[in-house]
Amino acid sequence: MSTLFEALVDAENPLYERIIDNLLTQQYSIIDNFFDANEVLELRQSIREKHEEDAFKKAAIGNRLNETIVKSIRGDVILWIDERYTNHAENLFFNKINDLVSYLNRTCFLGILHKEFHYAIYPKGTFYKRHLDTFQNDDRRKLSFVCYLNDEDWQPENGGELVIYTNENGVEVEKVIYPFPGRVVIFESQILEHEVKPVNTERLSITGWLKTR
Repeated sequence: MSTLFEALVDAENPLYERIIDNLLTQQYSIIDNFFDANEVLELRQSIREKHEEDAFKKAAIGNRLNETIVKSIRGDVILWIDERYTNHAENLFFNKINDLVSYLNRTCFLGILHKEFHYAIYPKGTFYKRHLDTFQNDDRRKLSFVCYLNDEDWQPENGGELVIYTNENGVEVEKVIYPFPGRVVIFESQILEHEVKPVNTERLSITGWLKTR
């Protein structure tokens, strides 16, 4: 019995446990250096190479069944990442995501069955106004996930902050999160409204959702 208990204790992942605790207490989690400098560099090279290939498209409002492009609401360009056809950098990315998802499903019984991720580039002067990451005709998104791939010398004055709107004792609170490289933000898709502030220097990220059913 003691051996089994020790195995369960050893199986605990302190980082993942912190993410779970954050989601339970404040509905979002901020993790610095979730991806190390080398991983960020590889992913940044990947996003730039694919952008040079002109593979990106203008981001839209709504899900894939009801997409409209509205420049007054969002200005990023995106490229969906197909996990079946990944390069080395993307494979590293999905390995970490899949490990996290497996842990969440095993310990929290979240029932995450699907995921979708895309590269996102915000050119200078663009933004994404306040919104919720769920749709009237599709409520499968449970957790939103953002990984920042900006240069290592990224400064707050470059803009592009993520602002999450939370409620504390009946009072709305704005949580401002700077897009430092390697930082990951995870939050509840159906609960927390958020926005991307205007970008002063091109902003790079991978954005995605962990989904049920």
